[in-house]
Amino acid sequence: MNIQELATISINKIPVKVAIINNEYLGMVRQWQDLFWNKRYSSTCLRGGFLCVDCKGPAHCKTKYVPDFVRLAESYNILGLRATKHADVVQVLKQGLEADGPAIMEFIVPPEENVFPMVPAGKPIDQALEEL
Repeated sequence: MNIQELATISINKIPVKVAIINNEYLGMVRQWQDLFWNKRYSSTCLRGGFLCVDCKGPAHCKTKYVPDFVRLAESYNILGLRATKHADVVQVLKQGLEADGPAIMEFIVPPEENVFPMVPAGKPIDQALEEL
């Protein structure tokens, strides 16, 4: 939750491994907007740092998403890796997990990818959605 912790793990060479599942949106917020708000997306796209009126999603956007997590990792002297296709996943995991120090591993997934289980607002944990 605090980017400054990247400095802490870098300076102290703490071998924390971070895996980022990147759908180029604020993932869980977009998922809520998808499932509970009729896909009325608002301020969740991470492309270009601006709100696009009539957004058709990342596949139609020419602006690169922000931030670039590999470059961010490198700015903290942390190993930064990215898997952009399924075939890259094992190699990125192997390299990141075997690194002596900290590593940030980013996995690009489709923009509409959802994560389950999730607990809807106001519901108890035993009513978690496991899939749609």
